[in-house]
Parts: sequence; structure tokens; C-alpha cells
Amino acid sequence: MVSRTGLIPGRILQRYKRFLADVALEDGSVVTAHCTNTGTMRSCWAPGDLTLLEPAANPDRKLKYTWLACRREKAWVGVDTGIPNKVVAEAARLDRLPGLAGLHDVRTEVRYGAESSRIDVLARDGEGRLVYLEVKNSTLNLDGTACFPDAVTSRGTKHLRELQGMVAEGHRAAVVFFLNRDDVRAFDAAREIDPDYAAELDRAAQNGVMVLPVGVRLEAESEKNGTWSLEWHLTGLLPWLKRA
Repeated sequence: MVSRTGLIPGRILQRYKRFLADVALEDGSVVTAHCTNTGTMRSCWAPGDLTLLEPAANPDRKLKYTWLACRREKAWVGVDTGIPNKVVAEAARLDRLPGLAGLHDVRTEVRYGAESSRIDVLARDGEGRLVYLEVKNSTLNLDGTACFPDAVTSRGTKHLRELQGMVAEGHRAAVVFFLNRDDVRAFDAAREIDPDYAAELDRAAQNGVMVLPVGVRLEAESEKNGTWSLEWHLTGLLPWLKRA
């Protein structure tokens, strides 16, 4: 479990230039927050949605807040792309990662592969084999199915090729789809958005790469001082349902 406290509530007004979001705070002021998610963020938010911002730790930073999550109808959606890696790495260290038991010697951001990639999480299993974990933040909701990606990703397709290479060398590999919203029931690649990625994901699974669609529950709570807290919990694997 990873948590954040001291979050500032507001209502999102607009997101623009990919990295910026204007948010109206409860006192009526409007601030511009940093958005770490460079995708389209389709189905993640609409103007007026309740939004949680994290104040910057560095007082000299130009943008004083980072957009962490928003309330989309009845569901919380986590939009900060740095959180999934932290949650998955912590789960691996605690041996609580759904679908992969017995991990230890967990490291993060390790260079590997023939295409100069950097693996999100590297661990060893109970037999001492290396286990490569690529983590993907998945926020797109298409009729109750969490999908990835929400925009064409040649980088993501490259990562799938790298993982297949690790399996061919005798290691283990998995792509962990961090389903960062609690209103989805299944997972699939966004086949109509990036058919190349979808085809490569199917190929990777056939070649021994584990596909782990991990359900996530976000728990947000309003505190007495007016700030909010937010926790991310892994709930288990959701089914991979390949859509036509």
C-alpha cells in the first residue's frame, strides 16, 4: 500500500499542453498543477470533477502542485504516472504482488535489453531467476474494461520486445497493467487505438511474457483540517478479455 497525505481538493477546469491542469480550489483561487500523464487521459476526467493535488516538496518549484487523482462519476482515478511503479515495487518487496509470488532482491530502474531500455522493477524469484517487470499505468475505461494504451506508444511496443528477449535468455518477465481506477471489471489492449501494441502484447504472451492486469482500489478520505489522504491498494488480477 502506498499513501499520500496533505492533499488539496479542488475542481478541475481544464488540462492543456499535456503537462498543465488548471484547478479551482475551495477558496475560489485557481492554480496550475503539473500533470505527469502525457497520454490523452480519455475517460479520466471532465470539467468540474473533484481533484486532489499534492503540494510540491520543493518551495522553489515553479508549479506548486501535482495532480494525483480525480473523482470520475463514482470512481477515483489515479492520474500520476509515478505512483504505479512505487506501488508495484512495494508489493514485490512485501511478496504481495498478484500473480507473482516469492519475489525478493527487488530493484528499480535498471538498464537492460538490446534496445537500451530501463526496467521498472527487477527482482529474483524463489529459484534465483531474474524477473523483469514492466509497469503500465492504465486509466482508459471502455465500457467497464480497462485498456492500454490511450495513445499510440512505440515505446511500449519496444518494451514488449525487450521482455520477450529476456524470456528467450532464460529469465522471467511480466508486464503489469496497473488498472488505476476502481470502476473496471476486466482488461484488454486498446486494439483500435494502437493495433501494433495489441498484436505485440498477444505475441509476448505466446512467447512466455506474463500479462498481469492488476486491479487497484483507491481510497480517498477528507481530513478534519480540510486536506485529503489517498491510498492505493492492489485487489488481485482482473481477467484479460480480448475484445473483437
